[in-house]
Amino acid sequence: MTENLLHQFDYLPEGLLACDASELHQHLPGPSLIHLEGRRQAPLFVSVLLHGNEPVGWQAIQQILQRYQDQQLPRSLSLFIGNISAAKHGMRRLDGQPDYNRVWGEGATPEHAMADQIVSTMRERKPFASIDIHNNTGLNPHYACVNRVENPFFWLATYFSRTVVYFIRPEGVQSAAFAEMCPAVTVECGQPGQRHGVEHAAEFLDALLNLAELPDKPVPEHDIDVFHTVAIVKVPEQLNFDFSLSEDDGYSDAPLQFVKDLDHMNFRELTPGTVLGMIEGDSASVQLEVIDDHGQDRWHDFFEIKDQQLFIAQSVMPSMLTLDKKVIRQDCLCYLMERMPLLTKP
Repeated sequence: MTENLLHQFDYLPEGLLACDASELHQHLPGPSLIHLEGRRQAPLFVSVLLHGNEPVGWQAIQQILQRYQDQQLPRSLSLFIGNISAAKHGMRRLDGQPDYNRVWGEGATPEHAMADQIVSTMRERKPFASIDIHNNTGLNPHYACVNRVENPFFWLATYFSRTVVYFIRPEGVQSAAFAEMCPAVTVECGQPGQRHGVEHAAEFLDALLNLAELPDKPVPEHDIDVFHTVAIVKVPEQLNFDFSLSEDDGYSDAPLQFVKDLDHMNFRELTPGTVLGMIEGDSASVQLEVIDDHGQDRWHDFFEIKDQQLFIAQSVMPSMLTLDKKVIRQDCLCYLMERMPLLTKP
């Protein structure tokens, strides 16, 4: 029998408005779906803490619920609070856990069954829109991500940012599952601990709770910048890596040593010849996993090694570059993007 991880409430459990993300395990029995009634029936679905080290969504929701504590919400809200066991330790996920933002598809784990239950429950409730809120570990601007090239999705995204990323990989993400039933976005709110990220996410949520409908006309092109994720870059498990160190920092003998300001390259259009790192020893043993939307290996299209240096081989824009080795191992090194035109029609 599959373990049932999900707990549901039709009220806000006591103590939540005053507790940190790391304390949620003291107030909730596990991952929880909370339904709160508002004046408009079709609920706004919001997921927070799919990654336990990304508290911005929870902090923004606290602001919203405190704001409406003594009055009815303008729209019903269904709130999923995800990986509280990882949040207790400030980790993306615990060892042995699947990534809570990769289980919204086919799979046999209890977490996949939990995600299926949430999708089934929300399909019956006919959500107005779905918002998945994240921090990220690298230096990135605030931006929104969509999985459908459709007008309401782009409008939803631009209520948060004019910078929008369209992607279909990785699979199993929350926004892609909810895109089957309503406009859905993932919003990236900068690094944890930044007040602006919390304020921005809270303003976004408040605007959507007060919004009657999403337009189905095209977003004006001067109001949006759209990028398409063309590949995911990962460091193979067997490849040891580090970041270039100065003499004062010490020396690393890792075969691959990325430049120490790698995360400053996020959302910059890099030209061929941009150096990403240095190779120690046999360069033939150094190769990244670069997988495109079709599951094809694109290593030789996007990267080259010459004179013991790792270069960008064609113009591309990375996102999610980080200096956090744990996150790189658990997720990826970065995503590679290119600009794309708006393809929606009136």
